[in-house]
Order: sequence, then structure tokens, then C-alpha cells
Amino acid sequence: MRITELWRYPVKSMGGEPLERAKLRQDGIEGDRLVHVAGPKGRLLTSRTRPKLLGHKAILGPDGEPLVDGRRWTSDAVAADVRESAGAAAHLLRYDGLERFDVLPLLVATDGAIAAFGYDRRRLRPNIVIGGVPGLAEREWEGKRLRVGGERGPMIGIDDLRGRCIMTTFDPDSLEQDVGVLRSIRERFGGRLALNCWVLRSGELAVGDSVELVEAGWNPATEVHENGAQARKAESKSGLGTQKCVPSRKELNPWFESVCWSACAQKRARKRK
Repeated sequence: MRITELWRYPVKSMGGEPLERAKLRQDGIEGDRLVHVAGPKGRLLTSRTRPKLLGHKAILGPDGEPLVDGRRWTSDAVAADVRESAGAAAHLLRYDGLERFDVLPLLVATDGAIAAFGYDRRRLRPNIVIGGVPGLAEREWEGKRLRVGGERGPMIGIDDLRGRCIMTTFDPDSLEQDVGVLRSIRERFGGRLALNCWVLRSGELAVGDSVELVEAGWNPATEVHENGAQARKAESKSGLGTQKCVPSRKELNPWFESVCWSACAQKRARKRK
């Protein structure tokens, strides 16, 4: 398996930019979702209810600030376009806190599932597309990990399949709506497609990098953690020495300490009811 596409969305709910290389950080791909659209009293506005936003394309400029349709995101011209697309009170805000993501900081899609989906893969708004995946194999990946580019490369944790919303019904180019797209996802895929993921170990990503699926029994004693230091071996209190263990997400990534651990726990509690 290999990375076939990388995507970044500097402005939430606007079109994104394809990349050949990207820095993977604790909060996902560097420069992703730095700016969002706010309405009255700062309420978040998205293309779920303001689909015209999808017609604007955002990229990251050389100075690390987003450009919207080639213009600096703070310009008066961009502000006017945002009001036209999202309402008179709509405006752009820059916020790079962890809460800026709807679920988790990475969305990973696979070529097999995209082929089964049968529509433009941009409707799914992935950050990473992995090629060489047969059919719907991604649906068996929940709880596993992806190692990119070899033993010391970036490591991505897989949480679960992404529940899809009305954004998938809008054509990325024409913005024409086809509600049959979401109906198809619900009927054929149980409403879930592509994978919610987080970052276990940061690093560099590039199109063409190899990707290896790692089972949940990954042993941190033989790996390198986020900070690059050799992981401490797990010592058994009973004197059995080094043993395999599966570290929790809270131990491996402070992301879950601050935001997503409680959200994911609540989601699973609802599923059990």
C-alpha cells in the first residue's frame, strides 16, 4: 500500500489543496483548518448549511497564512465573498486549537472504498488517500494503526469509520446537490465511509510513501514515540520482564487528554445503549 494523495483544507468548509508532501503533526497535517467561518455571536458556520462555501478554494501561502481564491484570507474582497456565500453576518476567524476538527484531525480514505463509493473522492474530503487497498478492506481497520515510510516513519492511529453528512451531496465543482449520494452511502455502507484517525507519531508524509497496516498489538517497547525518544520497556511487577502491551490513546497522544478522548467515550456509550 502507498499514499496516492495528500489533501489540506486551510479554511474549514472550503475547497482544499492537493499536496505532494506534508508535515504530519499532533494536530494533523500542518496548516489544516486554520481558519473557519463564523456567524452571529461567533457560531460556527459550515458548508452543511452554507454549501456555497465549497465553491471557494483555499491554499496555504508562503507565509503560512491561508489564501482564498488566491487572495489573503483577511482581505476585504474575501470578506465580501464570505458574506455572499454564508450570510450578512458571516466572517472568517483564525483558530488553531484542537477543537477545530469535527471529529479527529485526520480523515483517511482508501482507493478500494472510493471505487465502491462510485463518486468523486473529493466529496469525502480526505486528508490522506491510500492506494493498493482491495475493496472495502478499510472497514476492518478500526482500532489498528498505519505506519508510513518504514519503522521510524509517522504512525497513525485508526479510531473508527466516519459517519457521513449532507456535505457529500454537493458536487465539488458545480455545487449541484444530489441527495442520492448520501442515500447511497446510508444504504450501501451503513452511513459510514473513510476513517477517523489521529497522530501517534509525527513526521513527514509524501505521495508514494509506503503504508503498512499494524495490528492493535503494536509494542511500544520497540518503537519510537512522538518526541523521538526510545520508548521505555514495559516492566512486569511480577518479574516477568519485558512484555507486550497496547498503550492507550491517552498515553500516546495528549490530543485525547484535551478534547477527543471524552468525545469518543461518549460516542461509544451511545452505541452500547
